[in-house]
Amino acid sequence: MKKIKSDEQYIRETLQKLLEIPSPTGYTDSIVHFVGEELRHLGIPFELTRRGAIRADIKGELSSPNRAIVAHLDTLGAMVRRLKDNGRLEISPIGSWSARFAEGARTSIFRDDGSSRGTILPLKASGHVFNEEIDTQEVSWNNLEIRVDEMTTSKEDLEELGFHVGDFVAVDPVPEFNPNGYINSRHLDNKVGVAILLGTAKSITEQKVKIPVDCHLLFTISEEVGSGASGILHQNVAEMVSIDNATPAPGQNSNELGVTIAIMDSTGPFDFHLTHLLVSLCEHHKIPYTRDVFKYYRCDAASAVEAGNDLRTSLVCFGCDASHGYERTHIHSLRSMAELLSLYMQSQPVFQRDQNQLAPLSGFSKLPNETYR
Repeated sequence: MKKIKSDEQYIRETLQKLLEIPSPTGYTDSIVHFVGEELRHLGIPFELTRRGAIRADIKGELSSPNRAIVAHLDTLGAMVRRLKDNGRLEISPIGSWSARFAEGARTSIFRDDGSSRGTILPLKASGHVFNEEIDTQEVSWNNLEIRVDEMTTSKEDLEELGFHVGDFVAVDPVPEFNPNGYINSRHLDNKVGVAILLGTAKSITEQKVKIPVDCHLLFTISEEVGSGASGILHQNVAEMVSIDNATPAPGQNSNELGVTIAIMDSTGPFDFHLTHLLVSLCEHHKIPYTRDVFKYYRCDAASAVEAGNDLRTSLVCFGCDASHGYERTHIHSLRSMAELLSLYMQSQPVFQRDQNQLAPLSGFSKLPNETYR
């Protein structure tokens, strides 16, 4: 096992391309095509589910007990809820995010026959008109509307231009890659994770690194609305690592510059043994990491388990300040994540006996410092 130097330029360039592709949940076909073409270019075989989730495969020396690493392609967004009499659009959020971070966002509205540009604005947007009321208006999706960059002053104008209830709205990412390594953008959750997973796969395959068991690369399309990895897993997958964003903030222990290993999120604890394997890889190979517990957080692992899959799960995170808002990370975090994932792919399965879905008590795992009668 060796620490593989990550291709930071490839990860950065891939992230830039991913951010350019609108992919709110439910409107992900374009990004599925992009990732599929990237996998094809890397020579990694893959297949798609009916709705477009991707299952790619890197062969190991053994086929079982196999493992998976998952990242999601979908992002937050919005949908047209009503065509308003003033020629503007009322919207509802796709995914869980605050109307506070929607105010002022530039958007693309995808009609059935094309797209238009627009801006999400509060109902009371001008201080010259509403004076101090612009500061007292409640932060709420009910108090937002899209000002469409078309000649629309009525509902009839909108209808004539082809706008409908149910049109998807994508929010501009506004990415900024700073020379000092900081990356600012919307939708880093989870396009950073996708770029890291593709970069890790590139390093493993191009350097012909041998891995002990098959590793499946999963790219899901509905994590932001909760279903995520529920319908994409190979039934014999024994362990799965989810890639997602950490939450640096007061009261948290996440690290914006390294790897954050989640011990628990709002759906419960992650697998003790798989999580501690990742911890030991960080410690042995001197990868900067922290542990954290997330209070209001859900990832692909939860949807996989809730769908009835019996597998060990864990969550590893890149630093992501102001998650689901104007997000920021650092290239150091991306590098550390890629190094950890490449080591994980080279590591032995947590337990060889996990190749069997059912087995006797003999040989079952034991926790450290646990006493048995």
